Amino acid sequence: MPAGSVRQDELYTEAAAEFGSALERLTRAYEADPEKRRDLSQDIHFQLWRSFQRYDGRCSMRTWVYRVAHHVAASHVIRERRIFSKLVTLEEVELFPDKALAPEAAHQQVDLDRITALIQLLKPIDRQVMLCYLEDMDAASIGEITGLSPGNVAIRIHRSKSVLSKWFHEGKNHE
Repeated sequence: MPAGSVRQDELYTEAAAEFGSALERLTRAYEADPEKRRDLSQDIHFQLWRSFQRYDGRCSMRTWVYRVAHHVAASHVIRERRIFSKLVTLEEVELFPDKALAPEAAHQQVDLDRITALIQLLKPIDRQVMLCYLEDMDAASIGEITGLSPGNVAIRIHRSKSVLSKWFHEGKNHE
């Protein structure tokens, strides 16, 4: 086996072990359908493995993994949405009705489902920013991944948090 291929396999194995759960959360946030989510996860892992042929260490492994994963996921969303529905900006997001919730559902899970549902309505760039933010990344790190300036990232985070806050406030009043 060529030395580059061994290094590629080692880097992928390390990345999958360290960031596997974050990649799972990312796929869950990008794709609601379980079958499509499995396909997306497989695509992300394959592209991540392929990308390590070119990884030169100029950025952290974390940044590299998120950059590749978000690129694959955003491409997936664009393909899917082009066919099935319209993406919306943060300003266009309207409150949507709660789906029927089982009485035994925990409040925390209900809130997580609501956040995930709202995030899935966002355009890919806003979705990327919020998912990275929810993974405790700072604006500079998110900017490295998305190509946005840290200031633009901070503005998008602030707007998204405002929308989420409004949505939770209004949504919980209807329960």
